[in-house]
Amino acid sequence: MLSYEDVKSRLEGAEQAHLLRFWPELSGEQRGDLLSELSRLDFSGLKNHCRGAAEAAASEPSGADQHMQPVQPELVGSVLKSDKKTQANWEDEGLVQISENRVGILLLAGGQGTRLGVPYPKGMYDVGLPSKKTLYQIQAERLRKLQELADLKHGTQCTVPWYIMTSEFTLDPTEMFFKENNYFSLEQSNIIMFEQRMIPAVTFDGKVILQDKCKVALAPDGNGGLYQALVDNKVLVDMEKRGVQYLHVYCVDNILVKMADPVFIGFCVSKGADCGAKVVEKAYPTEPVGVICSVDGVHQVVEYSEIQPETAEGKGPDGELLFSAGNICNHFFTRAFLKEITQNHADKLKQHVAIKKVPFVDECGNQVKPTKPNGIKMEKFVFDVFPFSRKFVAFEVVREEEFSPLKNADEATVDTPTTARHSLLAQHYRWALAAGATFLDEHGNTLPARPSVTAKDSLPAQCEISPMVSYFGEGLGQLLEGKTLTTPFLLDVKRATELKSL
Repeated sequence: MLSYEDVKSRLEGAEQAHLLRFWPELSGEQRGDLLSELSRLDFSGLKNHCRGAAEAAASEPSGADQHMQPVQPELVGSVLKSDKKTQANWEDEGLVQISENRVGILLLAGGQGTRLGVPYPKGMYDVGLPSKKTLYQIQAERLRKLQELADLKHGTQCTVPWYIMTSEFTLDPTEMFFKENNYFSLEQSNIIMFEQRMIPAVTFDGKVILQDKCKVALAPDGNGGLYQALVDNKVLVDMEKRGVQYLHVYCVDNILVKMADPVFIGFCVSKGADCGAKVVEKAYPTEPVGVICSVDGVHQVVEYSEIQPETAEGKGPDGELLFSAGNICNHFFTRAFLKEITQNHADKLKQHVAIKKVPFVDECGNQVKPTKPNGIKMEKFVFDVFPFSRKFVAFEVVREEEFSPLKNADEATVDTPTTARHSLLAQHYRWALAAGATFLDEHGNTLPARPSVTAKDSLPAQCEISPMVSYFGEGLGQLLEGKTLTTPFLLDVKRATELKSL
């Protein structure tokens, strides 16, 4: 920890000496806390960070949409447009890589459950499934099942290490949650948790915000903080020791995520890609999602706020949207590409402006909760590395099968616990129907052959299938074909064993 004199001198050099203005009023313990926090700041870049934040917040949008072009067709794979044999070949390639311990998974889990209205990390959230499983448990069980599928196919005992990037807010509760749940029967040594950096929030005139008299307003540096965190925590070194060559990166809040999807992994590997992204077709032209495209020949994500309505609504000769590749934060990287990013490009990543309401103390030391945005939080995004890719590919998947994020409390209309729960249960119902099952309601009436997820409060059938029974719909025919089932129906390992004996 730096001395008071050192901190004072460095703050003055960064034009941020106001952070010590309450020093005479602080107790000895508070002074120690403040010095400890300030000592962790990146003083060499603090002045530029503050000036850059103020300038970025005041600047006009980039106008990138004037130079947008769709990703070239030869660089796009699709579960909708590719034949079954091709997809089976991709899956086989993916399972080979998994079975030979060349694949790892990296979870972006630095965000808090603020918008959900809970004081704990999103991964610990229970959306109300019949099993009461949390997002973390669902993902852990999918990982276990994936390893099992690769082992059965290739006679191996493989390991897919699970790297989990947390923040200052989520590291301790996440570690405790996994420990309390016995790491969901995964090997503890194969779950590697690490923390991303925190950076100061800044006022519109370029001053770091004091959240309290002895505390700076800090926030995670966005999921693009991953690249610095890989270096800080020697994650790439760990990957190299384990022989991991390919990494699947995803966000914690997607209840439908396919962990290290072998079809996606196999597609990227067969294309020789160093960087890849799953996409879903935009629900409508102005849907607020980033679009994966090419700008002046360079692949990147253009944020929806930067796209003019006429560009968003543009159509090609076949009548389809030109820019329909919605980004869902689901990516493939080679270890070699990540190493190159951390060594040569980390300081070139774009900074994104987030205007926020940031609690602060005023000149008199009174705590204030602002009613309108008063601060700037600068973020980097995980997709900011796309422009540095030498071989970028995109992979189109079906939204209702692979993307249902959990972001808001149920008072909202989208991306809520209810919509996430319905998405998963409806998917599992489709799997069971495809496997040859018939469902009856509590009155003995046959339920419809396809679920609807438009109703907010109910589904025709409550059907949940444990990931330990089926990774993503495979192997259910032998259990469910010709069976008449009543709802709610929970197919766990015990029930699967019972059904096999019938």
